[in-house]
Amino acid sequence: MKMLGAQVAAFRRAAGYTQRSLAERIVADEETIASIEQGRRPLKEDLAKTLDELLDTKGALSVGVDNMPEIDLFPLWAEQFLDHEREAIVLSSYQNQVLPGLLQTEAYAREVFCNRVPAFDRDEIEIKTAARIDRQEILHRKVPPTINYVIWEPVFRLPIGGREVYADQIRHLRTCAELPGLSIQFLPLHRATHAGLDGPFILLETPDHQHLAYNETQRGSQWVSDPDEVSILARKYAMLRSQALTPEDTRGLLGELLGEQ
Repeated sequence: MKMLGAQVAAFRRAAGYTQRSLAERIVADEETIASIEQGRRPLKEDLAKTLDELLDTKGALSVGVDNMPEIDLFPLWAEQFLDHEREAIVLSSYQNQVLPGLLQTEAYAREVFCNRVPAFDRDEIEIKTAARIDRQEILHRKVPPTINYVIWEPVFRLPIGGREVYADQIRHLRTCAELPGLSIQFLPLHRATHAGLDGPFILLETPDHQHLAYNETQRGSQWVSDPDEVSILARKYAMLRSQALTPEDTRGLLGELLGEQ
């Protein structure tokens, strides 16, 4: 994405535009242009076509988007994922590293970004924290999605941010667990079987009943749309749910964790 962003910047300057004037011309935010040029936001196909015409790039940007490696095309906070997440009618997520973004408190989310290596600068941490909290609006919409989380035990016990941040986060999880259509399941360490050893993933169903999956890795993220591959992950998730505690038992365990503080 950084290479394609650098190309956008070069074409923009060659055409005599500033980031602000280009944003005004295409009716977008200046921050959108800046994020694309810095490689923090993917260049979408429709915007690439618009810029190709405006900057007279002979289709170079569209070709770049079409040939971008899949693992770079959909980074962790890619706009495409956020669009699908906002519209999803069903979300299922297995997590074994940190708590799901939709369930994080502001303080916990900030600490997650502060622990990133190499480090984000302070402004970027605040921007990313605010964006993560804004995503949680879908939990409170008039018709919320059906959401299930299976979370491995170490994630519940990792005191990111210290005792106060951790205790507030556990209390927040208990509140979230009472939301309509949302359930949380604790996957204990003592289980002798574990269907999620290959790492975290997200399953979602769109309003038109398309089934997609999203894999997260150390160096990027990847959409899975092939029905056979999505089916494999769905089967893994079904097994994980059977290996985890029930939502009711999980709520009780959250109370026990608070009692340990």
